[in-house]
Amino acid sequence: MEYEEFKKRLKEVGLSVKEFSKIAETSYNTCNTWSRNNKVPNWVKPFLNLYLESQEYKKYKESIQTLMSGLNTEK
Repeated sequence: MEYEEFKKRLKEVGLSVKEFSKIAETSYNTCNTWSRNNKVPNWVKPFLNLYLESQEYKKYKESIQTLMSGLNTEK
């Protein structure tokens, strides 16, 4: 993955480089050096895919919980 694709993908998942570095437990400076050689490590793409899936699951779970709590109050 090239750095521009990385930045685009971060935008799609709603993260800044700084936020990504925190959740990936990678130095912010390391992430910025990827822009110099325009090469992002291979693990980043699947990491972002899994991050996005986890966020979608979290939203789905919250929706189910809201629905269930609404059903429980109708008794």
